[in-house]
Amino acid sequence: MFDSIADTTLVALVGMFGGLVLGLAARLGRFCTLGAIEDLLYQGSSVRMRMWVLAIGVAVLGSFLLIGVGLLDAGQTSYLSFAFNPFAAVFGGLVFGYGMALAGNCGFGALARLGGGDLRSFVIVLVMGISAYVTLSGPLASLRVMAFPAPPVDGALPGLAHLIADVLSMRVPVVGLTIGLLIVAAALATREMWSSPKTIFWGAMVGLAVTSGWAGTQWVAAHGFDPVPVESHTYSAPLGDMIIYLMTSSGNNLNFGVGSVAGVLLGAFIGSLIKGHFRWEACEDPRELRRQIVGGALMGVGAVVAFGCTIGQGISAFSILAYSAPVTMASIFAGCAFGLRQLIEGFAPAE
Repeated sequence: MFDSIADTTLVALVGMFGGLVLGLAARLGRFCTLGAIEDLLYQGSSVRMRMWVLAIGVAVLGSFLLIGVGLLDAGQTSYLSFAFNPFAAVFGGLVFGYGMALAGNCGFGALARLGGGDLRSFVIVLVMGISAYVTLSGPLASLRVMAFPAPPVDGALPGLAHLIADVLSMRVPVVGLTIGLLIVAAALATREMWSSPKTIFWGAMVGLAVTSGWAGTQWVAAHGFDPVPVESHTYSAPLGDMIIYLMTSSGNNLNFGVGSVAGVLLGAFIGSLIKGHFRWEACEDPRELRRQIVGGALMGVGAVVAFGCTIGQGISAFSILAYSAPVTMASIFAGCAFGLRQLIEGFAPAE
């Protein structure tokens, strides 16, 4: 691409930029999927859930705007280039959601907490990254492929906008932009949201961060010389990529995922300093540590089976309206709700 910057380094910088924004959103805007679910189920507040929905809506608008002007080929993205497997989405989502409840964070949330000095999250990141690779290309890979096959797409792309456009004989970008507007309108349809400009701002920034990933990697893929996948942010396999890169950087290349992980850590660190929340924390309860290890392992397995995590499927895949996104996220929500309820009942005082 450039004489002084390799294509792989360039996409890593694109990932770092978006990851930085996501890390700041987590620390300054309290963007957290698990927190949104807890608020909705146990605090009676939908604000953070609407913030998450707003991020989806903005990402959908941004992605289909890119598609409309020819700056994104949706068929090159991993979420639309493989056949949709509903069983993988449901099983992987349930396992991931349950693991998220046990661990107290998803992969993205653990990175954001680690950037603020929480060493307990280091365990989650490490275990999740390793278990993701065990499932992706390690001992469990053959079993995963056999149980949840995902062959390349042969025919129509597995996307909601593409389906509706085909049925109604409309242009795909028009359908996508319309759906995006409806999602944004639904997210903003309460006084609580309008009374919190910070929530609206950071929700929109999360959506734009995901859009920047699509735009940046597509541009490098189209103009560069090295084979670069068109991708956006997710935090399952990239955690394993970061671990491998730290151990083998002299013989390995940077990629988008490594840059994204580094960006979240940096953004969360900066955000925690701005808020004055940075402090070193460690686990003092062996039961808590056990839950975090088990939860991290389940999240790594679940995310690979479902082809994404709360950010990967919840926003990146949703941004291009892949069939898998709503199915996976509904399953993650159900698994998380079950896990949270189990924890609350298990540790509630006896009456």
